[in-house]
Amino acid sequence: MYTQAMSVGPQDQAAKLQTAEEQQRNEAFEARIDAGDFIEAKDWMPDHYRKTLVRQISQHAHSEIVGMLPEGNWITRAPTLKRKAILLAKVQDEGGHGLYLYSAAETLGTSRDQMLDALHTGKAKYSSIFNYPTLTWADIGVVGWLVDGAAIMNQVPLCRCSYGPYARAMIRICREESFHQRQGYESLLVMMREGTAAQKAMVQDAVNRWWWPSLMMFGPADKDSPNSEQSMRWGIKRLTNDELRQKFVDATVPQAELLGVTLPDPDLKWNAEREHHDFGAIDWAEFWRVVGGNGPCNTERLGTRVKAWDDGAWVREAALAHAKKRATAAKAA
Repeated sequence: MYTQAMSVGPQDQAAKLQTAEEQQRNEAFEARIDAGDFIEAKDWMPDHYRKTLVRQISQHAHSEIVGMLPEGNWITRAPTLKRKAILLAKVQDEGGHGLYLYSAAETLGTSRDQMLDALHTGKAKYSSIFNYPTLTWADIGVVGWLVDGAAIMNQVPLCRCSYGPYARAMIRICREESFHQRQGYESLLVMMREGTAAQKAMVQDAVNRWWWPSLMMFGPADKDSPNSEQSMRWGIKRLTNDELRQKFVDATVPQAELLGVTLPDPDLKWNAEREHHDFGAIDWAEFWRVVGGNGPCNTERLGTRVKAWDDGAWVREAALAHAKKRATAAKAA
């Protein structure tokens, strides 16, 4: 569902090449990147490239899994059976996306247990957007429209990521995310066209609360994202944070006009000279506060994930015991 702010944690510095053989390997690697080739799991790659991918893909996977929580909270309270079925399918999709991405990260030599331990101990990050509460049913529609819309803007370029397993996983994920955004927007459209005055006010309130966190999903401004340049050089990223954010704003403004809601930014206006929308300053202090663990729901989200992991220990133990039993029986036969 969501990638964001992949350079917000401690960063590894690119290792200095020590030998002629390493230099030759690196030059061959860079030539493949320049040629637009995919790098595959068994190919040689610089350690820093590998570590960057592990960090990005695992954080993306964590975001998918944690992202199930604010929406799952509304499954039993969906207003109709149709909306409940749609929301169930959407949350199930997010779980599947997490599994695809954990599998892609595992091809780089890390393990599922290592990645989940990093999440549960707070060492790994996930998208800060999920540390905000879903207070009303309109929030679910706005999450679909704005949050999934920002995710699509972020993720479509990842289908051309230089690392093959990640790029291929993103193709299916982006197809499913397009459904997620459409259903969210359609849900809001119904409320704005057929709903009561109170329901319309509920939609506007949700937009007011989610607009700025959605813009933060693209990560810090380019000037504060020192690792973006290397990620783009390696083809891990294709567009900068600010470029993606601008594309999202330009795409969302006409959608908001059609929906009949006001985006909560008095500085938002079309700039004919730039042929883009100008928009107001983002509260980066809030962004870093939430990323640092002090958002409205950080403790709740992480606690829920840890509890789910602990409660599921018996399932994992039973599965391992069953697999061991089958392996022993097959060996004896």
